[in-house]
Amino acid sequence: MAKHNYAYQKSEENTVKAVGRNLNISPKQSIEICKYVRGRPLNQAKMLLNQAIAEIRAVPFTRFTNGLGHKPGMSAGRYNPKACAAILKVIESAEANAKNKGYNSADLKVVHIAMQIGPMNKHQGRQRGIFKNSHIEVVLKEVKGTSSKKDTKAEKKADKNVDKSQKKTVKKDN
Repeated sequence: MAKHNYAYQKSEENTVKAVGRNLNISPKQSIEICKYVRGRPLNQAKMLLNQAIAEIRAVPFTRFTNGLGHKPGMSAGRYNPKACAAILKVIESAEANAKNKGYNSADLKVVHIAMQIGPMNKHQGRQRGIFKNSHIEVVLKEVKGTSSKKDTKAEKKADKNVDKSQKKTVKKDN
């Protein structure tokens, strides 16, 4: 089995990687989809890609916008069912790797998702063309839920209130 070289070189204990090689999707579309999904929780990223596949919500395009029409609720955007399905498949592969390691899928976050240009396939026939391929790599990281952050904030406020009440009782005793 061939060893894959990842652009993400940090080797942390709670990360999971997956890679899709020679995916038959446009590099321009894959760059924009990766930018749209990067940094989001896993459940939200999968939901957004499923909505783009069903053509409910478009993927906003910010870099490659020449001649691109506006979509409802955003400026330039595009529905990419084929590209979103391919990237979703790689993300689900990374999720399966995480489940195999014993991580909870609710605590996973897309830390790194990147596209590299793959080999170009030539089309035979009268009108010769080139099909462009992409390599997609995904790194998921287990991050504790946001509810624990809210709990710690509430605990700190409660501790401050307790400290204030203790100071008032000490002043009254003196």
